Amino acid sequence: MTGRHRSVVRRAAGRVRRTLRDAKAARHPYRRMDLTQLAQEFGSDKWGTHRYTPHYQRHFAHLRDREMLVLELGIGGYAREAQGGSSLKMWKWFFPRAQIVGVDIQDKSFVNEPRIHAFRGSQTNRALMRRIVKRYGAPTIVIDDGSHRPPHVIKSFAVLFPMLEDGGLYVIEDIQTSYWPDWKGSLDLDDPNTSMAMVKRLLDGLNHEEFLDESYRATYTDRHVVAVHCYHNLVVIEKGDNREGTNKRQVNRRWYQQMAQAAGRTG
Repeated sequence: MTGRHRSVVRRAAGRVRRTLRDAKAARHPYRRMDLTQLAQEFGSDKWGTHRYTPHYQRHFAHLRDREMLVLELGIGGYAREAQGGSSLKMWKWFFPRAQIVGVDIQDKSFVNEPRIHAFRGSQTNRALMRRIVKRYGAPTIVIDDGSHRPPHVIKSFAVLFPMLEDGGLYVIEDIQTSYWPDWKGSLDLDDPNTSMAMVKRLLDGLNHEEFLDESYRATYTDRHVVAVHCYHNLVVIEKGDNREGTNKRQVNRRWYQQMAQAAGRTG
């Protein structure tokens, strides 16, 4: 058998193994559970302490059978050694064809199993995120369940949102820390340095094409955030092409004429 033939046989065998694995997973009782049931099964606080799973079900259901990367920042289980990873198992069984990756500042390698892999490092480590993307491809879902401190949340978003694939979803959990000074948040609702302030800027950016300031230059998030869904302590951000065009010049013709006349007088 030639090398080419052996390669063809290996690929065919790999397809058969994946087909059998997918068929077996499809018959597993977990496969019939929704995210709330899976959270309860594995002990994830995404249901119970929080009420996130119904929102996740709404936004993630259409991706359930995709081959993709699901990346979660923060693995949990810090009270005792060798604990954590409940939500990674939940994601594994909700997404039977996905690679699940967790990132944590502590060693959580004990959670590693087929389709789950833990990396040790900071959630703001750009080099680490690039290494993960190089290995597994662009993530379709990113879930920030890391430190919950606004400086980390904001930097992680700046690092990872550009790496997210188009059509992907970026989730920020426990955003209530924006209001808590002990968590680097602020009592000032207008403080520009909180996670919620970043989300508010994204909402403005959704409508960047309507700004009348001709000197404004659209940011990456202006051009690529197409929706922001806000729930109690949870934000889901959709990525796509946010350049639909605008009729602002027709509707605001008089304003533009006034600006042109003012510029002529000062020119």
